Amino acid sequence: MLTRRIIPCLDIKDNRVVKGVKFLGLRDAGDPVEVAKAYDQQEADELVFLDITASFQKRKTLVELVEEIAKNIFMPFTVGGGISDISDIRNLLNAGAEKVSINTAAVKCPDLVARAARRFGSQCIVAAIDAKATGARQWEVYINGGRTPTGQDAVEWAKQAANLGAGEILLTSMDYDGTKDGYDIALTKAITDVVSIPVIASGGAGKLEHFSDAFLKTNCDACLAASIFHYEEYTVKQVKEYLKEKGVPVRL
Repeated sequence: MLTRRIIPCLDIKDNRVVKGVKFLGLRDAGDPVEVAKAYDQQEADELVFLDITASFQKRKTLVELVEEIAKNIFMPFTVGGGISDISDIRNLLNAGAEKVSINTAAVKCPDLVARAARRFGSQCIVAAIDAKATGARQWEVYINGGRTPTGQDAVEWAKQAANLGAGEILLTSMDYDGTKDGYDIALTKAITDVVSIPVIASGGAGKLEHFSDAFLKTNCDACLAASIFHYEEYTVKQVKEYLKEKGVPVRL
């Protein structure tokens, strides 16, 4: 049986780890390299690094910072933010990222996903989807770090991204992000029910049971969390031990 993954996330702004609520009210959470090293010591399954203002500011991801983090950790490392072409992906993979996460550019130019998957392999390409509810069982895709609505249906875009060759989906609920009220089960289930590639649930983790709810009520492959790890409410190990007690297969 495949083990479920627990993935801390580093949202990066001005070379610092930050965290907000529903993409707003950002507050400082530490030095990226030191925070990454701490999660490596906690034996997190993976780490996600998102340069959250790169696309909005129309600049590239901080490659030097990616290199520094990669030198200090030994777990798989996904990087996103400001990726707009094949050369950006190559530069980040060369800097030490194992996977790249593409959101804004993928929505604007879906062919980038297909070209990247052909060039680097689907296993390297993560389609990041920031989704916000617009009605009962309806969610809209947002880009530019959650600033810009697209009018695109999140479920349909997830299916398209998978068909284009994305190897994984990083699904963030904008409504639940940073609230600590639990993952958006309806959104996560709607996506995992229509794609066959792994889905990472993101947005809303605040209690141990939120992780088990996500794994037991949807087919997500991983849970991403930030606030509860950054501010030391729980460690990765505590989450995994709890999940094991609940019958969720995890790597300890």
